[in-house]
Amino acid sequence: MSHPFLSVVVPTYNEQSNIVPLYKKLLTILSSLKSYELIYVNDGSSDETLEQLQRLAKDNPHVRVISFSRNFGKEAATSAGLHYATGEGILMIDADGQFPPEFIPQFIEKWQAGAQVVTGVRTANHKEGLVKRQGSKLFYRILNMLGGVQMKPGSTDFRLIDRSVQQQFTRFTERSRMTRGLLDWAGFSEEYIYFQASARVGGDPGYKTSKLVKLAMNSFISLSYAPLYLSIYAGLIITPLALLTGIFVIVEQLILGDPWHLDFTGTAMLGIMLLFFLGIMLIAQGLSALYISHIHIETQNRPLYVVDERHSVRL
Repeated sequence: MSHPFLSVVVPTYNEQSNIVPLYKKLLTILSSLKSYELIYVNDGSSDETLEQLQRLAKDNPHVRVISFSRNFGKEAATSAGLHYATGEGILMIDADGQFPPEFIPQFIEKWQAGAQVVTGVRTANHKEGLVKRQGSKLFYRILNMLGGVQMKPGSTDFRLIDRSVQQQFTRFTERSRMTRGLLDWAGFSEEYIYFQASARVGGDPGYKTSKLVKLAMNSFISLSYAPLYLSIYAGLIITPLALLTGIFVIVEQLILGDPWHLDFTGTAMLGIMLLFFLGIMLIAQGLSALYISHIHIETQNRPLYVVDERHSVRL
């Protein structure tokens, strides 16, 4: 079976003002390739996104449209595009125009030179706020410190992967996922392309702060077991301190007769001990709740996404 040279996966959610501008830029670049397919994943859009995609598919036989029955989120949409892609190389790009298509030839060049994963690294973002910029740096610093997977700060979903990487990616079954984190976790040879993000062509960003925080939390839990041991580390620190404090109070108060006149009472000592143990219990309970929630999601065994075949084209 012959495969297209390149598949381009574009997850879309309420991007009606961005579909055509990005399509024209992509077509300029892809038309020079020997073969390609352009896979749009409609993530339950409520505007005219689906209608525009269907028109593109009608006019261009290289365009495929996968339409979800409702909004399942960008990670599910990206995963669906990767599952359905048939190219020798698969490139992911957002629909909002912030990832510059002009860099695609550089991605292809590094891929053909032997890199199995070529990752776009954002060096600057158009009108990025201080909170978001510092939050992004903090996220990568914490994730790399936890040790589950090492990710380059600023790395994005703008990346090209080899078909061999895609075949391994389709084996991942978790639902609370971060696509780029899973690709880095797989450990294939990786090269980087550095770029400055452009401004959105139109519309509002679909990833609000709350979604970014949720994605970060899912990444910490799914890509590293280190948070599970935080309560153990806290216990190993707090318990000896509590023990030493108790010994100090007993010796200073009862054995030596309070020579330093600290006047520790039994109630104060009990209060300190209770606070220490309460902190340990709260930390352990919170971490256990996070992991139990993920176990609950995984054991439900629901599909990662649902495709509405009535509105999809060339599945």
